[in-house]
Amino acid sequence: MPTRNSRALPKALIAWSTGKDSAWALHQARAAGEYDIVGALTTVTDSFGRVSMHGVREELLMAQLDAAGLPAVVVRIPYPCRNEVYEREMAKAVSDAKARGVTHIIFGDLYLEDIRAYREKNLAGTGITPVFPLWLKPTARLARDMIDGGVEAHLAVVDLKKLPAAFAGRRFDAGLIGALPAGSDPCGENGEFHTFVSAGPMLARKIAVRVGETVERDGFAFADLVPG
Repeated sequence: MPTRNSRALPKALIAWSTGKDSAWALHQARAAGEYDIVGALTTVTDSFGRVSMHGVREELLMAQLDAAGLPAVVVRIPYPCRNEVYEREMAKAVSDAKARGVTHIIFGDLYLEDIRAYREKNLAGTGITPVFPLWLKPTARLARDMIDGGVEAHLAVVDLKKLPAAFAGRRFDAGLIGALPAGSDPCGENGEFHTFVSAGPMLARKIAVRVGETVERDGFAFADLVPG
């Protein structure tokens, strides 16, 4: 029963990519206990039925969010998608969230100033404040913390300008970090890779996946992660 001194926490969405950074940001935000996280905001490319950029099947996204105990707030975009279309659809989602009492959106960004500035610009004047719980954490340590903390993930996509296609589908673990080419960020913050998290402290149960075919498209190698 609430006490006289208790107060409702501000409502927040987590910007959810299915990857390790957003998953760890959720874990950190829940541990801090400063927000009532009421949903996961995810962009899905409707033409493919897959999470944008990560190429993860929508079926796996929904299994992941069910395990995380988060309602899905899906922004659907076409392929290809012009930036003005993306921003228009995202603005609608933000407006709807604000109408439901959401006051914050939590992001898993690590250190790219231009990305943070873009988030802040797009939320300016909306009444929703961006939150960056992982900001400027050293990524070598952060990657180890994730792995040691029980995060299990696969590389869903790699940028072929930065990594060979053979990295697609690999597990995100100490062996992978040791195998990255010199100059690569261990968390992939420079776009080297994106991941899908199948287990970790932010999920109530493990999601069984297997690695299917790898497809190269638009300069990226996508590993098709199949529900296992």
